[in-house]
Amino acid sequence: MSISHMIPPPATDRFLTESGWGGALVVPLAGDASFRRYFRVTLGLRNAVLMDAPPPHEDPRPFIKMADYLTEIGLSAPRILHSDLAVGLLLIEDLGDERMREAVDADPGSEGHVYLGIVDLLIALHRHAPPAGLRRHDMANWREELDLFIDWYGPTVGLSLDRESFHAAWQAVLAPIEQDGAEWVTELRDFHAENIMLIAGKTGIQHFGLLDFQDARVGHPAYDLVSMLEDARRDVTPSVEADMLEHYMAATGRDACFANSYWALGAQRNTRILGVFCRLWKRDGKAHYTAFQPRMWGLLERNLAQPGLATVRAWFDDHIPTEKRVVFWHESIT
Repeated sequence: MSISHMIPPPATDRFLTESGWGGALVVPLAGDASFRRYFRVTLGLRNAVLMDAPPPHEDPRPFIKMADYLTEIGLSAPRILHSDLAVGLLLIEDLGDERMREAVDADPGSEGHVYLGIVDLLIALHRHAPPAGLRRHDMANWREELDLFIDWYGPTVGLSLDRESFHAAWQAVLAPIEQDGAEWVTELRDFHAENIMLIAGKTGIQHFGLLDFQDARVGHPAYDLVSMLEDARRDVTPSVEADMLEHYMAATGRDACFANSYWALGAQRNTRILGVFCRLWKRDGKAHYTAFQPRMWGLLERNLAQPGLATVRAWFDDHIPTEKRVVFWHESIT
């Protein structure tokens, strides 16, 4: 974390005084891939989290809207304690220090139980109508996101990639997914183990505290499921992934068509992320994201092996040589 990321924004003292937290201790927490920064605020025995979402780069209103919605339907999201939208500051409920990623890594035997709870949370979320006003995450968005692979991954590894054939290959795979008849649901989008807190004293699906949902959309029910089970930041045991996919399908009455959508949207997401992590490195100077690229290729190669991904698999075989896939990231990045 850079020194600048450790310094609270100038309006912090005034903001905390106005919210009844004047004189509180403010210490930095982790940032993320955006302009947002987070600080823990401590006053006596009370804790809260200060979110710095500076305008014009960030707009905290979608976060507030989604936090209120998730709380209203019985899920655990941070309560909004105070806000000043003009300077982009929010004081939100502190969900604690136990993050799902580290908790499961420290106790591998808990993986199946923890992921079962997360899938049950998704099942519960998908039973509620999405809040009004969310944009759709559909074919137009999927294709725009995939262009990140052409625009950023290709140049990073020294390839000039053909956009037209790329779009045609994905159209053949994704068009049936958009029209598969599944009822679209609230899609949190950035749904993975580093955005889930395990809240002490709460049980069932409320044990799982949700973070980083300001980019929520209305989307296909398979998207968040594959986002969690094909995590860019940790390896999910393949048998756990298979069990969780089966559990979701059984609980929601889905059939094999849903499994096809799961693998296709997994491939779309993983291809997008390969481009995103190149952009974070090349444009934003966040080189640590390159460490995730071998995992992303492992996930994508597994997606591409599925029968329904034949046209996309053929495109990758024709345009991305072996040495420009996982090998590049093992051997070329120091």
